[in-house]
Amino acid sequence: MTQGNVSERRTAQPDLGVTSVILALDPSTGERGRLWLPLVRRVNEPFRGRWALPGGPVRADRSLEHCAMESLADTTDLRPAYLEQLYTFGGPTRSAGAVPMVSICYWALVGQTDVSALQPRDNVHWFPEDELPDLAFDHARIVRYALWRLRHRMDTPDVVRQLVGEPFTLGQLHRVTEAVLGASVDLANFRRKSLASGRLEDTGQLLREGVRRPAALYRFRAQDDRHAVSGGLPHGWDISESMPLTEDGPDSDDALAALTTSPR
Repeated sequence: MTQGNVSERRTAQPDLGVTSVILALDPSTGERGRLWLPLVRRVNEPFRGRWALPGGPVRADRSLEHCAMESLADTTDLRPAYLEQLYTFGGPTRSAGAVPMVSICYWALVGQTDVSALQPRDNVHWFPEDELPDLAFDHARIVRYALWRLRHRMDTPDVVRQLVGEPFTLGQLHRVTEAVLGASVDLANFRRKSLASGRLEDTGQLLREGVRRPAALYRFRAQDDRHAVSGGLPHGWDISESMPLTEDGPDSDDALAALTTSPR
């Protein structure tokens, strides 16, 4: 690259795009204790042939959220009820020598009903968050940040509501907790702490799961909703907060305590 080309690249107006991180339980069963996300195989340079998060360009005649929704539907057929703005990623080294790029990132948790309605596509595949391929751009960093944010909000009822719905069994709550943490949580200890927390309300309904005896269905007590505000997921997050983009999430004991401790 000539000195002139380097200078032009440094002063070039960056391309502006939207990128989405969509997290769900196992797309085939909804049962396994880890999170999955859809990736799209790139057909253009840079990073042609590599897997990447769904995304697309920003249009002048659309809102940012509409652009994110539209690109997500076009590439994956996913249409979540809403997306939450996660963070904006930029920098001169993101595009592998091409025009600099700025990505406004959105995310959402989706339930099994949304995932099971998808039609298979050759260039779209679901991957577990702990077995991702080598991703294009800095998308691995974006995924890590989304997981970090999620794991630091284990006390938010909407995490459970979006992944499995409400009401739920303690078994379902346990599976969501393990999936979000990416770690095993002792079931007996989890049940005891959950029931003693005062955060759950027995609905009086039962659900049969497999050959086991029917399990009680619970919901979060109304006072837990004071942490939520309408219009985004997860609720109550300030995206202007300065959070590290490489720090690991809390360990399983810390996150379990957050989930099963009555909020002050």
